[in-house]
Amino acid sequence: MNIQALRVLGLIEGLSFLMLLFIAMPLKYVWGNPILVKYVGMGHGILVIAFVLVLFVVCERKKWSLNMFVAGLVAAILPFGTFIYDRKLKKMQG
Repeated sequence: MNIQALRVLGLIEGLSFLMLLFIAMPLKYVWGNPILVKYVGMGHGILVIAFVLVLFVVCERKKWSLNMFVAGLVAAILPFGTFIYDRKLKKMQG
């Protein structure tokens, strides 16, 4: 695993979170159609777990600080967080 893999996975995870928040959830609570929450939510959950696992591996291999790992965890739970975290990763990648 490398920084590029973490960046790609972070962007996909971030997009899945936005789809959950801005497409699936309104369909469920405004229009009464919960089906997308089930599938998008499950996909997003899998992507979050994968992101955290890859984050851990990259942090271990690159000998990053605990702060960098925690920042990645926080980014994974905040809307638009992985996009902001990606900017930091891009600078580190060179």
